[in-house]
Amino acid sequence: MIFSLPPRAHLTMRLSVVATIALFVLIACAPARAQQTLSASRDSGRIMLGVLKGDIMKNYYDPTYHGVDVAARFKEAEAQIKQANSIPEILSIISDAMMSLDDSHTFFDPPSFAVSIQHGWNMQMIGDKCYVVAVEPGSDAEAQGLHPGDRVLSVENTLPKRTDLWKLQYTVYSLAPRPSLHVMVEKPNGQRVTYETKAVVHEGKTILQLNSGVSSDRNDFIREAETDARLYRQRYYEVGDEALIWKMPRFYLSDIQVNEMIDRARKHKALILDLRGNPGGAVDTLLKLCGGLFDHDVKLGDMKRRKDSKPLIAKTHGENAFKGQLVVLVDSDTGSAAEVLAHTVQLEKRGTVIGDHTAGAVMVSKGYDHQLGDTLVILYGASVSDANLVFPDGHSLEHTGVAPDELMLPQAADLASQSDPVLARAAELVGLKLSPEKAGAMFPVEWRK
Repeated sequence: MIFSLPPRAHLTMRLSVVATIALFVLIACAPARAQQTLSASRDSGRIMLGVLKGDIMKNYYDPTYHGVDVAARFKEAEAQIKQANSIPEILSIISDAMMSLDDSHTFFDPPSFAVSIQHGWNMQMIGDKCYVVAVEPGSDAEAQGLHPGDRVLSVENTLPKRTDLWKLQYTVYSLAPRPSLHVMVEKPNGQRVTYETKAVVHEGKTILQLNSGVSSDRNDFIREAETDARLYRQRYYEVGDEALIWKMPRFYLSDIQVNEMIDRARKHKALILDLRGNPGGAVDTLLKLCGGLFDHDVKLGDMKRRKDSKPLIAKTHGENAFKGQLVVLVDSDTGSAAEVLAHTVQLEKRGTVIGDHTAGAVMVSKGYDHQLGDTLVILYGASVSDANLVFPDGHSLEHTGVAPDELMLPQAADLASQSDPVLARAAELVGLKLSPEKAGAMFPVEWRK
């Protein structure tokens, strides 16, 4: 079971191990063959649409589909595909149909592209405004003058809003990735500037040789795995016996790894658990971590599925649980399993949650992988919510999120100077003296190379 946000600010392309060019041959085909290829692409799109409709009809947790007439909505999408004039339009129609349920964890996983695109800058909602929060050194964005602290007014002529920034990112990073982004920002002095930031595009292969023996493809695959391990490792600082500051990037840890971190925390009087930017992950990791933070079994809520409802209970580690002071940091990119943990801390009065309002994307989903074709195949899939978590207070966090106990937002000047007043405040709560400047240097943004 997965308690994780859909791809958002940190979207990366799936690494395909088979050819995915069948659907995309239109991009390079000669004009004389364009209409014939477009017709074939429409047919492929309609087949994918039908399979994805089946995923929803059979597996969606709500038998009423939130009041949406799924059959009628997908029939409308099929008619639109018949009139579509490009592959991106076909994929967009399929995506829109999947998103008609307005569910954070029900979406289309489109066919992968044989390229990797890094735009060299990150944006994020802080409060109700969108800001540039990081710019990669040496990137085109840096060269053009884009800076952390710039307020983002539009991306590809679309206004970023808290409710649907993830949809914008999903579109430009995954559904229809592009080699540049048209962005308008407002500088701290009020000046408005428009940029066309160019991405770094790494050409990949649609077919990879991963069989035993030495091959460049196999080595590339290993390097990619090593990069993921670096970017998603657990980072932490120990301050004597006073506190452990733990930056947890996502909820994909083994039981052994969770136990190691809890044992480390037990050596300190306080734990600052930084879940900012954490999109969630596996239910098993959530349960194991909660068990290590409470000295009693905790009911997180009821998992309501189509045909039944079962309690979700975290079993305590007992004497091996961390019993010290707990502060949890959250932001607008804190999602799913991370939101569940933060809200449980609040309901159980276990600690203090500070930062920004969270994403409000809390469902339990299952992935469905499909392929189209035999010799040359198209890989695609769907994420479908198969359960909703209802907390002991009777509420779901979907579309509402976690309101922190102490709302604290970094300002544009903090982003520009790479200061972290939120972590500094957390340190103050546990009796530490940590300046925002030093806090901002503890966990610098790392980039995919």
